[in-house]
Amino acid sequence: MDECCAVVDLRQYTLHPGQRDTLIDVFDEYFVEGQEATGMHIVGQFRDLDDPDRFVWIRGFADLPSRADALAAFYGGPVWREHSATANATMIDSDNALLLKPLELRDGYPRLDSPRPPIGTTDIPGSLIAGAVYHRGAPDDGFVEFFTDHVVPALVASGAEPVAVFETLVAENNFPALPVRDEVVLVWFARFDDEAAYDEHRRRLAASPTWQQKVLPELVCRSGKPAQELRLRPTARSQFK
Repeated sequence: MDECCAVVDLRQYTLHPGQRDTLIDVFDEYFVEGQEATGMHIVGQFRDLDDPDRFVWIRGFADLPSRADALAAFYGGPVWREHSATANATMIDSDNALLLKPLELRDGYPRLDSPRPPIGTTDIPGSLIAGAVYHRGAPDDGFVEFFTDHVVPALVASGAEPVAVFETLVAENNFPALPVRDEVVLVWFARFDDEAAYDEHRRRLAASPTWQQKVLPELVCRSGKPAQELRLRPTARSQFK
């Protein structure tokens, strides 16, 4: 388990057309260290490969009280005050956020001391972070056990071993200025060296009788709506890459 973060925000922003690089430039230059100075861990920030106007990022907190304190310090502080107008001008919607807790974090998921490229780095990694958001019925629905016992083995067999698995943290949002979605989910992420490796994973899943005939139908039955599949390209300064 991450020595930092028992609480995680997964945030997905819908941006005005053509504005994603502007937001990433501001984020990577000012908001990574600006937020971490208040006690957060900026785990990763990404371009969504299936939506040119979506920016996705993950940040962690030691616990819920630390989350409230860190968010208040950052959004009431000088870094946000100086650069918020530029960031906000890129956004149509910033309320697509999930409050999560880690179920499993493996090697490959960034720790506090994981390397991060310095400010000014422009080289975008060729790797992919991919995964899914599953929409569940209730916290006690048995979904975690089903995922662990049946979904994970099928993913591993297809070359997509999850390095991070989260579920909804059922708790009151203690920083209501930033809304979070009121639903129960399970989220997983895996790392791929490149798009070809990801495509091979999808090909193997499609060809797997176990996945197609057993796991996927049960997954659909247990889900409240279709899963959100994510294919994410790390930014130049993302730790998770």
